[in-house]
Amino acid sequence: MALSKERKSEIIKEYATHEGDTGSVEVQVAVLTEEINLLNEHIKEHKKDFHSYRGLMKKIGHRRNLLAYLRENDIPRYRELISRLGLRR
Repeated sequence: MALSKERKSEIIKEYATHEGDTGSVEVQVAVLTEEINLLNEHIKEHKKDFHSYRGLMKKIGHRRNLLAYLRENDIPRYRELISRLGLRR
């Protein structure tokens, strides 16, 4: 259920804006999106796992706040990230 180190490293490399970038909004949102997708699959299988559901809701809220920040400060980066991740279809 947890995101493996290898997969997380791949995501960081793919969305990093510069070498050694692990904290930019793009990287954080990409990692959160992958974690949300994994938790979503877990919740579909285990419908009564309310602890994981709460964690999913917290991650969704965190991603929403990061996307709102990016939307307010840099619209082109926001639009590019949304299209790369396939969010808000």
